[in-house]
Amino acid sequence: MAGIDIQHKHSLPLTKARKAVEDVARKLADRFDFEYGWDGDEMHFKRPGVDGRIAVGKDDLHVTARLGMLLSALQGTVEKEIRKVLDEKFS
Repeated sequence: MAGIDIQHKHSLPLTKARKAVEDVARKLADRFDFEYGWDGDEMHFKRPGVDGRIAVGKDDLHVTARLGMLLSALQGTVEKEIRKVLDEKFS
């Protein structure tokens, strides 16, 4: 099973970082058709073949995801899109 593990620095207050993560999730959900929800400062997202989370810390984000066999072929595309959206919102 392929995986994604991205750490991304940010300098936003925690509430604004959570809002930005919500915006990122909405954008990625539109593109990749997944469901998401919050558990404390972690956003969990899921769809068939993908199970992941975005942990929002004081000064960084940690995105992890497990990709099933069918989506593992798209790992590079998915990771590139996540990095692009994070750069847009947090740089």
